[in-house]
Amino acid sequence: MVSKDQRQRQLAREKFLRQQQRREAARRKARMRNTVIASVVAVALLGAGGAYAAGAFKSDSKDKTDTAGASATPSPTASKGPDPCAKPAAGKAKSATWKKEPAMTIDKSASYTMKLATTCGDIDIALKAKAAPHTVNSFDYLAGKGFFDHTKCHRLTTQGIYVLQCGDPTGTGQGGPGYTIPDENLKDSSLKKAKKVQGTQLYTYPAGTVAMANTGQKHSGGSQFFLVYKDSELPATYTPFGTISDSGMKVLKKIAKAGAQPADQTGNTAPNATVVINKATVTKS
Repeated sequence: MVSKDQRQRQLAREKFLRQQQRREAARRKARMRNTVIASVVAVALLGAGGAYAAGAFKSDSKDKTDTAGASATPSPTASKGPDPCAKPAAGKAKSATWKKEPAMTIDKSASYTMKLATTCGDIDIALKAKAAPHTVNSFDYLAGKGFFDHTKCHRLTTQGIYVLQCGDPTGTGQGGPGYTIPDENLKDSSLKKAKKVQGTQLYTYPAGTVAMANTGQKHSGGSQFFLVYKDSELPATYTPFGTISDSGMKVLKKIAKAGAQPADQTGNTAPNATVVINKATVTKS
């Protein structure tokens, strides 16, 4: 007999899958709309003297379809707690994008750590360079460019799946670096087989895991990632590439304790805490 708690988790996952499908449909519609807009602007600029040909309009410089929301977003029921975080440092997120994945420059045999200096405290992460080299190399590159600095962690889930999602300079869940990276390390030993739901095998992503968000399609990760603050059952389609330190987990749980806002029109549930990454640093040790 299925318990009430099991049924609640199943309903939350089903809602998550429906939301992913709706988001993907919205992205396809947005891409089509942007293509039409680009065509109209191109015609207008060409008629005005060739500004488009000179590079005044680049449709690939504002790719809004990258890595939106990998993790589930059931509507939270947690009550709003006090904001445990400080005021963000002065500055604003960058909007730079790149056309292709950066060249491999990390040493796959070395150890790397990432520090997220947030408004709520420092979150230190041990990175899995050997198991997920493309992912770690991308984060090393983006952190070096200041891509994550002054970015807001835009999503907190508090039912069924327990994650904080970050890495989008737009703060909407639809931003990214302009390129995608391959899925990696999907058979990591930390992921334990849980159960099947409607034919989909779920795995436990343990608390302390840092994994890539994606669009639900293969090899669609960009810059968005999520931090697991409590064991969460998900399909093994999200690259696990880091482990949060004990002190970092205390910060993450403090953020989670403050709860999340009701879902907006996109299904996004923002944290009540003002979670901003003031500075992200990747260090070779």
